[in-house]
Amino acid sequence: MKGIVLAGGTGSRLWPITLTTSKQLLPVYDKPMIYYPISTLMLAGIREILIITTPRDKQSFMDLLGDGSQIGMNFQYIVQPEPKGLAQALILGEDFLDGQPCALILGDNIFYGAGLGNQLENFTKIDGAVIFATKVSNPSEYGVVNFDKKGLALEIEEKPTKPKSNFAIPGLYFYDKYASGYAKELQPSKRNELEITDLNRIYLQKSQLKVCVLERGTAWLDSGTTKSLLDASRFVQLIEDRQGLKIGCIEEIAWRQKYISSEQLLGLAQKLLKSSYGEYLAKLE
Repeated sequence: MKGIVLAGGTGSRLWPITLTTSKQLLPVYDKPMIYYPISTLMLAGIREILIITTPRDKQSFMDLLGDGSQIGMNFQYIVQPEPKGLAQALILGEDFLDGQPCALILGDNIFYGAGLGNQLENFTKIDGAVIFATKVSNPSEYGVVNFDKKGLALEIEEKPTKPKSNFAIPGLYFYDKYASGYAKELQPSKRNELEITDLNRIYLQKSQLKVCVLERGTAWLDSGTTKSLLDASRFVQLIEDRQGLKIGCIEEIAWRQKYISSEQLLGLAQKLLKSSYGEYLAKLE
């Protein structure tokens, strides 16, 4: 399975902060925001990732992440000239996917929880699509899914005034090899965008849309507003200070997944030793 991180858009909810830089390059506590969605895909065992960004920000992402070889990954980049909806990512990434299934994650979504990687790995070989669900207290603010006891989706509602369930759909989706083709069949919505909900409904109509409820204790954070960005930073700081372990540390994950050796990890740490992040990498054992 390959991965796609959608890191485009204007970041308008964070203006004026994002007038000159991508939202996904902003810090969430001690690392760039994009490290978190990349780390989620890495925990699922995905090593080839396409980063979709804007013409303005492509070089900045390349300067930050390179081609991924330094951590045993393969990063590729493509430009989204203007935001035309989440489903457009599967069209832009069609050549990269080359008929393979994929995981699509939004660049401002953060997931954290014990066993998350093992849970995601269960869906890296799929027929159909898998969306994830997490229980929330305010479902009317999100896309909501209703599903049966076997985990098969029954209905998807977008910010319903009277939601039929308390399960929101976070920005992580697993699709089979047909997703790009289905995305090309979509018609733009009233917002003139190709909606991910419409793509999911295609799988729903085929009875191929499965729902995986994130395990209790798994945190899902959207860092797309000033308040949620601050909340996410505070959350990461709290966990890291309390546990002494970092969240979203792509170098550590690569090392623990045996993509790189201990010597390579130390080499990466040496470049960052003036920071607490580099000190952390150097002390890993």
